[in-house]
Amino acid sequence: MNLLSKETSPYLLQHAHNPVDWYPWGAAALQKAREEDKPILVSIGYSACHWCHVMERESFEDEGTAQLMNEHFVNIKIDREERPDLDHIYMDAVQAMSGSGGWPLNVFLTPDARPFYGGTYFPPVRAHNRASWKEVLMGITQAFKEQRAQIEEQAGQLTDHLKKSNSFGTNPINLNIPQEERFTLTQLEQAFQAVMGQADRNWGGFGRAPKFPQTFTIQFLLKHYYLTGKSEALEQALLSLDKMIMGGIYDHIGGGFARYSTDTEWLAPHFEKMLYDNALLVLVLCDAYQITGKERYARTIRETLGFVKTELMSEEFGFYSALDADSEGEEGKFYTWTIDQIRELESEGDREIIDLFCSVYDITPNGNWEHVNIPRLKEWPEEQVADGRLQVADLERIEGFKSKLLAIRNQRVRPGLDDKILLSWNALMNQAFAKSALILGDKELGEIAVKNMEFLLGAFTDATGKTRHTYKNGVSKVDGFLEDQAYLTQALIFLQELTGEAGYLERAKVLLEEGIRHYSDEEGLFFYFTRDDQEDIIIRKKEIYDGATPSGNSVMANVLLHLGILFERSDWKDRAVKMTDSVSQMAIRYPTSFGIWTDLVQEMVYGTLEIAVLGRGAAESGKKVLMNYVPYRVYQSSDTENERYPLLKGKLPGERTSFFLCKNYSCKNPVYDSTEFIQLIEKEIRLIIN
Repeated sequence: MNLLSKETSPYLLQHAHNPVDWYPWGAAALQKAREEDKPILVSIGYSACHWCHVMERESFEDEGTAQLMNEHFVNIKIDREERPDLDHIYMDAVQAMSGSGGWPLNVFLTPDARPFYGGTYFPPVRAHNRASWKEVLMGITQAFKEQRAQIEEQAGQLTDHLKKSNSFGTNPINLNIPQEERFTLTQLEQAFQAVMGQADRNWGGFGRAPKFPQTFTIQFLLKHYYLTGKSEALEQALLSLDKMIMGGIYDHIGGGFARYSTDTEWLAPHFEKMLYDNALLVLVLCDAYQITGKERYARTIRETLGFVKTELMSEEFGFYSALDADSEGEEGKFYTWTIDQIRELESEGDREIIDLFCSVYDITPNGNWEHVNIPRLKEWPEEQVADGRLQVADLERIEGFKSKLLAIRNQRVRPGLDDKILLSWNALMNQAFAKSALILGDKELGEIAVKNMEFLLGAFTDATGKTRHTYKNGVSKVDGFLEDQAYLTQALIFLQELTGEAGYLERAKVLLEEGIRHYSDEEGLFFYFTRDDQEDIIIRKKEIYDGATPSGNSVMANVLLHLGILFERSDWKDRAVKMTDSVSQMAIRYPTSFGIWTDLVQEMVYGTLEIAVLGRGAAESGKKVLMNYVPYRVYQSSDTENERYPLLKGKLPGERTSFFLCKNYSCKNPVYDSTEFIQLIEKEIRLIIN
């Protein structure tokens, strides 16, 4: 075994038995490279990555290849989910050199950790105009000996480029736009048209295959519809969600979503299931359910969170990171079916229901994907009931049959579980459970959110608000990153809405203050991805655009705005406005890459409503309000008088629950009925729009 055997990351442990002398990233490996004056090979991946497994089998398990690597390089393996800071730096370097990136990411560094060459997957033999891995190793070895000066120069130029490009997205494109032309309806219309220009009007989603969920863009469209009444926005948002739910990217047997679809129709996923994707999809499904009331969205929320509880939740109420795409060395084998495997369940009583199931879920003798079947819906079963092709009783029988298939599937060799617990992804899932508890009126989901938060605060934070990033086997390690600080702060804000517990707001305030102290840039506007006391990176990155997960900066702008209102901190609100203003031109032009920022621009245009609920049972009464869709708001409730918070100050609770609607702390007269209060909110929003 190599040194990775002492690590806790499942991805690193997967490589512990390779003949390669892998090191984890750290002082020992970096010092070895400097002392021996060897180039560093950094190989970055994650446990659910299919092509990472392929390259391991083909190259890293090969004795001859390992000998080359061990003789000429200091070899470092990195779990990108454990060290996203390093992944961001070296991914940017490879993209700058080659124009593309992905995982596995293989990058060569000078002994002082500056990148000079890299790529993604390399085959064991030359193929498709791609050099073999051994050819790359020998070429780098020769160049490092014979062309050292050129390599040092290239590494210096590339590092300088990474530093200069670090401000991407943080500055306005046009500095001469007058103030009155910022945060306008015209900007929102431009953003909407840009989104729709990329929309797939037939199959939902945005852009071409491979297709990712892009939940931030869908959320923007749902809010845009609510505020403008544009049916086109709602139609594209719901089309995207519907096609994903119907497609193979959704696990119709066990619940939960895969990371992305390899095709236009959402049929064939890359079968890995990530915690963050399922959290973000549940959050946007909550919005869709609130707006439409369609049971299909509530059902999908319950099934997805059911999958998370069953397969990704630890005994400590932490959530694991991912399920692998592969099992038995084959991608998707756990999730796919042949017609014969399904027919094995035939008996005199099952034959009819099997025919129904196969018809509804597109199961065919030849298969719908690579000679096997991925269950999917070509049309909604309830629509088949409506036109008489199915009976309501048939749907119940099909659900019963799916339970049988799940039981059989559970006997198969399971995909690998990445059982490290990440703070940032857990904070997203905490919001998903809390929001679902509110809109579905499900107390159990709310209890899980509370227990998960207790675990996160205990395992990942200290009294000062400093966070850690990853946890396993009772040990948390790696200093937290901006996304950990930001996502957890946001989750605490939402959890106080669910519970009425002001203590969550106080913890959020501590976290925000710690984030401002240790992550702020020199101008005091944006935030670095890493803390100011981290020393093992060549540059401090600023992540601005929203990728598969929200950027830490966009979420920090969000919490600065909302906590600024709740604690009456004009400096926090002003910073949120300035951050959003700086990014707004990029966000309007490229809204699918800056989804959270575009949403913030929309909030700046329409403003943030302030809702306060006071009196006996305020927390429970307030839930009747929160079950309704109110996109841009802050919210507090209290059973008793509370002068600490501006939104509650001067409002005396009485025997009846009082509902207050405010803006800039100026409140309308209280309303004493939740239904009447919801009508008041809708009236206020209509006034703002008009």
